[in-house]
Amino acid sequence: MVNYNKYGWALFGLLFAILIPACRQMNTAALAKGQPRSSFEKLMDGNDRFSHWHPEHPDESRQRVIEISKAQHPFAVVISCSDSRVSPELIFDQGLGDLFVIRTAGNLIGGLEIGSVEYAVEHLGVSLVVVMGHQHCGAVQAFVEGGETHGHIKDIVDSIQKEKEIVDIPLDDKNRLEDCIRANILHGIHQLTTQSAIIKEKLDAKKLELKACYYDLEKGLISLVNE
Repeated sequence: MVNYNKYGWALFGLLFAILIPACRQMNTAALAKGQPRSSFEKLMDGNDRFSHWHPEHPDESRQRVIEISKAQHPFAVVISCSDSRVSPELIFDQGLGDLFVIRTAGNLIGGLEIGSVEYAVEHLGVSLVVVMGHQHCGAVQAFVEGGETHGHIKDIVDSIQKEKEIVDIPLDDKNRLEDCIRANILHGIHQLTTQSAIIKEKLDAKKLELKACYYDLEKGLISLVNE
């Protein structure tokens, strides 16, 4: 004779073992969702949505347009390349008034760009600055491949070839282009930390974060660039 009571308790135990951890995970996720996210986490959350092809396109409503017409309160500065495939608002799935964006060929930084960052940090209260380069960067590629450049395009190549981080990369490096792209990103970070008293003061006071990021054109993914 089958002992149904025995099997009933066994089934109950199995369900208990499965459901309790699942409920705990759901509860933890709910708590985490309610917690405030850092500015960088917010950006990376947006890139996760974008790279998995389900962006939310936030802050694009008529109400948002009216709201930010009175004042802007971006939560991050993004310095990126002018490349048409590298739009920070899309890549990070953000909307109007969310990002203070500075774009130049090769994400190069000079006095005007540093001044723009200082304005965002000093007057808009932004607490995060991201310098973002990308895969197959044409500006860096022009430097790596050499050859003659015309007009003010030469200014771009000349600027890149003077970067110490670039100079330190061996000419026979098998991954030279990508390594130069990352070196160029880090050069931008170093410029911000050494050429601006305002930025340095905010960093020393722990009121500002700097992040070096690399964008993979093929995958749509952002990753950190380490020293």
